[in-house]
Amino acid sequence: MFRAFGHREVSVLNGGFKNWVKEGHPVTAEPSQPAQAVFKAKLDKTLLKTFEEMMENVGSKKFQVVDSRPAGRFQGTELDQGLESGHIPGAVNMPFSTFLTESGHEKSIEEIQQMFREKKVDLSKPLTATCRKGVTACHIALAAYLCGKPDVAVYDGSWSEWFHRAPPQYKVTELKRNKG
Repeated sequence: MFRAFGHREVSVLNGGFKNWVKEGHPVTAEPSQPAQAVFKAKLDKTLLKTFEEMMENVGSKKFQVVDSRPAGRFQGTELDQGLESGHIPGAVNMPFSTFLTESGHEKSIEEIQQMFREKKVDLSKPLTATCRKGVTACHIALAAYLCGKPDVAVYDGSWSEWFHRAPPQYKVTELKRNKG
């Protein structure tokens, strides 16, 4: 998301703060004094998708859609904080946690590429990531970026918006609901 708003120098702490400390890297409780700077945000609309673009894509299939939520929420068999679950038609499920090792580090590029191949996600074609609220979708964008694909868009409205706005026939679920 930082890149969508014009940040070009973006880093991710592989393994998170817990592993940084565990691996013996330096930390401090002292406040830092960053140099003063002015940042002018510039939205890169190619890295964000709107509800309307997602609706159009259901028919046009101009881009692939990868959903980073857990399988039960994607399939519609597990409630998601009170929100019925399911997915956008044509979406592929790749839970963000599957890109991480047991220790919380990012898997190798070779492993990530294999994961995309197994799900038949072609990194040479347009790709949009989605999730529940647009947060864990960024992990799909990061994984693809590590594999050399810097242009993955994020549908930041994600399932929360899709569930509330899309017609019922555009909400795919494996859950058998009572019709009566």
